Amino acid sequence: MPRIHKCKSRGCDNTVDRSYSSTKQVCSVPCAIAWGREKEAKKRNKAHQKDKKELRDNDRSFQLKKAQTLFNSFIRLRDKREGCISCTNPFGDKYDAGHYRSTGAHPELRFNEYNNNGQCVHCNQHLSGNLVDYRIQLIKKIGVGKVEWIEGSHDRPKLTIDDIKAIQDKYKAKIKEIEND
Repeated sequence: MPRIHKCKSRGCDNTVDRSYSSTKQVCSVPCAIAWGREKEAKKRNKAHQKDKKELRDNDRSFQLKKAQTLFNSFIRLRDKREGCISCTNPFGDKYDAGHYRSTGAHPELRFNEYNNNGQCVHCNQHLSGNLVDYRIQLIKKIGVGKVEWIEGSHDRPKLTIDDIKAIQDKYKAKIKEIEND
């Protein structure tokens, strides 16, 4: 009984009769060369992806962006029913996690939950945070003492990659907890 299979070379529609050889995979020498190149390219790509993952695991900047994304997602989920911290309007489809004290000027407050609240895109992006109204509503929300603490000076600890990964794990768990409720 003949054992007919499709040629393994990409783009070749020929068939291969494997009745006499169990190892025959391709229909011709050019297809064998092309198939070998494809296999090598896949192997190189897999190695490249592994190297890229290792680099990203040790890239502080990449890990910090990833942690910031998780933190912002948590803030959006936490505040989605409250409305904008600045203008108190209910959120539409799109809203931001707005920092009272910016991460550029105060990186030590980047992951502080008091410093970050749900904010509409208009207030956060078009009104540069709408900080006057933000402060008024923030005092109502957390109290004047905590707002003055946020406005005070803070140490600037340098987060290690392990610290950043711990922050990622913390906010992954908090997001999962909110989504399960």
